[in-house]
Amino acid sequence: MWSRSSVWRKPRARTTRSLRDAGGGEGQRLKTRTALYPGTFDPITNGHIDIISRAVKLVDRLVIGVAINRSKGPLFTLEERVEMVRSEVRPFTAHAEIEVLPFETLLMSFAEQIGADMIVRGLRAVADFEYEFQMTAMNQQLNREIETVFLMADPRHQAIAARLVKEIARLGGDISGFVTPLVAERLRARAARV
Repeated sequence: MWSRSSVWRKPRARTTRSLRDAGGGEGQRLKTRTALYPGTFDPITNGHIDIISRAVKLVDRLVIGVAINRSKGPLFTLEERVEMVRSEVRPFTAHAEIEVLPFETLLMSFAEQIGADMIVRGLRAVADFEYEFQMTAMNQQLNREIETVFLMADPRHQAIAARLVKEIARLGGDISGFVTPLVAERLRARAARV
């Protein structure tokens, strides 16, 4: 079961350094930069982890939004997906505060609710770009204050898609290059029961 109390935080000194330290006036504070990285994460892949590892270098706080998205018919329950993401992001908490939260609302509503300044999206191929281009245009109509930032997938991870990883696991193929050992173990066990 997911819990809001399971939040990993980085030291406060980094997120609230004074403007004096950055050449500003005495006593003023810099705004905490918050980004939202949304996805179904069914399951979290090495491609997702690559994007997360780079996103935490750009912000003070990263919220990973795990979408409920019943229409996709996820293999793992919401609680399982949240738990796997939390487990896999622990190494990156030294760079930024990370929260893993489920959501079932409009993306921009969730972004506003958590105080996001930007939405982080990963791009793998031209097909991703066309879809993301449309989504960004629509999101800007809903809220022009929240920017969308695209991170290109590392070439080693450009072919990784969770739906393909699940299919390979169902057919007994080697998924060790696409997910972490923990996720691979859970995916193989679940695929064997499907």
